[in-house]
Amino acid sequence: MNPQPDSAAWLGQYRAFVLFWFARVFASLALQMMVVAVGWQVYDMTGRALDLGLVGLAQFVPAFLLVLVAGAVADRYDRSRVVRLAQMTEGTAALVLAVGTWQGFLTRDLILALVFMVGAGRAFEAPTLMALLPRLIPLPVLPRAVAGSASANQAATIAGPAVGGLLYVFSPTLVYALSAALFFGASILIALIRIEQVAPKREKVDFAALFAGIAFIRNNPLILGATSLDMFAVLFAGATALMPIYAKDIFHVGPWGLGLMRAMPAVGALLMAIALARWPLVRNAGRKMYLAVALFGIATIVFALSTSFALSLLALFVLGAGDMVSVVVRQTLVQVQTPDEMLGRVISVNALFVGTSNQLGEFRAGVFAHIVGTVPAVVFGGVATLLIVGLWTKLFPDLLNVQSLQKEMR
Repeated sequence: MNPQPDSAAWLGQYRAFVLFWFARVFASLALQMMVVAVGWQVYDMTGRALDLGLVGLAQFVPAFLLVLVAGAVADRYDRSRVVRLAQMTEGTAALVLAVGTWQGFLTRDLILALVFMVGAGRAFEAPTLMALLPRLIPLPVLPRAVAGSASANQAATIAGPAVGGLLYVFSPTLVYALSAALFFGASILIALIRIEQVAPKREKVDFAALFAGIAFIRNNPLILGATSLDMFAVLFAGATALMPIYAKDIFHVGPWGLGLMRAMPAVGALLMAIALARWPLVRNAGRKMYLAVALFGIATIVFALSTSFALSLLALFVLGAGDMVSVVVRQTLVQVQTPDEMLGRVISVNALFVGTSNQLGEFRAGVFAHIVGTVPAVVFGGVATLLIVGLWTKLFPDLLNVQSLQKEMR
């Protein structure tokens, strides 16, 4: 590595980061393909919006139950090994889905159980994977690496739903089998990463150690503000779970249309991630984060009320671009302001607040849609997001006034 790297250094020169990037693409691609297949299969099986919400809940519950344990494991054990085991767990669940679909023994309850298994794997994989990132590249390059890592996830989120939706038309079994292969492939790529291991501190595992991540976030207004803003925005604006209803009952576009709808937020997010990797936020980063989350809420409302498939795709594109600005600001603040010995626990709590709020938001959307209807449920989420943005500007003024992310490095 260059001993004095420039913040504009080319990320491709770091072999460990390249392997990390492709591993994240593989795992994210597998997850997105599986999510599309499960959503369509469950709704086709039962025809109930509530069951779509239960799919989200099945992913949320293990993440909620394991968040503190996953963070402690990431800080006490070899992070590479933890990630590999988690990805193999997810791959095994995908393999059972493939065999079950092929042999015809899948039921709604079995699918939910396997989704729960995937959620358990994700509870360990997501925070531990991100805790690896600061060890792969020099600190001055970290903001761009965060954006580059996010672009991996978004690239997969574009291709995954589209490929998954298309392949589902021909063979649901093939979708799950390919997902399993990609999870196992990601595990192999992580195993190839060679980095200087920092011996973890084997501190006594007690309640104080387990809750240290929560305490750290609570005492850091920048991280608390960014994390909670994302959490509530995603929690209320959880339109993703209801996309099978839009695809099947409103736009009548079938599985391929569902894949396209799920891909569009990732298209917007990917292009924004590429832009942020090339041109990092050097001024008004906090203000731009608030504006981006507000744009996320507005785009959600447009999507909810649209009767045009093309306009809905455009709204989802804008929604994804806005969300990516928030993701990059939040993840960079978490990683540059947290000591390495606590990074696993802090990222794990952050993943619970933000990542699992996707699943809990899907459950909320499914329940609301079951009670008041699909369109009102999505409109409510967008309006609630705008109200949250207004309230958070008053509660977290320090976050609003953040300028360059690099200046926040400790």
